[in-house]
Amino acid sequence: MSDAPLPSDTQDALVPVTVLTGFLGAGKTTLLNHILTAEHGRKYAVVINEYGELGVDNDLVVDADEEVFEMNNGCICCTVRGDLIRILGGLMKRRGKFDGIIIETTGLADPAPVAQTFFADEDVRAKTRLDAVVTVVDALNILQTLKESPEAHQQIAFADVMILNKTDLVDDAQLKQVEDTLRSINAIAPIHRAQKGNVKLTDVMDRGGFDLQRVLEHMPDFLENPEHHHEEDLSSVSLTVKTPLDAGKFQMWIGALLQEKGADILRTKGILNFEGQPDRFAFQAVHMMADGNNIGPWKEGEPRESRLVFIGRNLNRPQLRRGLESCAVA
Repeated sequence: MSDAPLPSDTQDALVPVTVLTGFLGAGKTTLLNHILTAEHGRKYAVVINEYGELGVDNDLVVDADEEVFEMNNGCICCTVRGDLIRILGGLMKRRGKFDGIIIETTGLADPAPVAQTFFADEDVRAKTRLDAVVTVVDALNILQTLKESPEAHQQIAFADVMILNKTDLVDDAQLKQVEDTLRSINAIAPIHRAQKGNVKLTDVMDRGGFDLQRVLEHMPDFLENPEHHHEEDLSSVSLTVKTPLDAGKFQMWIGALLQEKGADILRTKGILNFEGQPDRFAFQAVHMMADGNNIGPWKEGEPRESRLVFIGRNLNRPQLRRGLESCAVA
């Protein structure tokens, strides 16, 4: 879905979905319980590891007997997206009973198939929006986990927000090493330190997807450091073009790029300035599946320029830069 908050009338009509991911034992369920028991006056429908659906406050939103995910090894990434689409469809028939949906994936899950669901199905796109992928990271064990698990790399690379949990179990030097490692994989997601998942709800809920302004608040030098490498070949590249873009040229270029390189490009996100359009255009893609929409006028003082971020493997920054610049209006 979109990379930034939608206009309020559209946003109110779409149900925000938060995806909780993170490796085994990182503290996802602890964070989920924190969200559900906090004083916020909101109700959430939850799709959990056992893949039944619960309404918060113990009201069943969907009868678990008839709406249970049965997946290979209980892993959400091993099943057809159709199961998740079916569950979401069932939930949407009970739309008035909750304010948002939280999906907690298993510790071994690649978040990509979950995120792709919000691009792949027209009914899902018409009724829900992917608010954020929140990745919980175990500060004590993550460095070792990254050596052993490609899934852990995927979870961090996909994050819109990282919750660095169990920070009380490591010293300052270890904490810095962990944060530097996380930054090398995903340079754009804010990192919030936590103990037992105790974070501000505004850090994880109602994030509005990818919002470059929030990134710049946490990392003001982000755009000056446009390439971040990792030893596993995962990197992020950020590009800025000040000249307005031709919408048709951009669609042709990005479509061909994702068709050819989509397997290596985990995520693409950006705010774009199309010629002749008064509104900002939010663009996001997961592998080869892309989506985007207008998100309201440019803010006062905000530079009218296009900013695009790629996260993936084998990214060729000069080639990507030339491609984006070729979409600029002559």
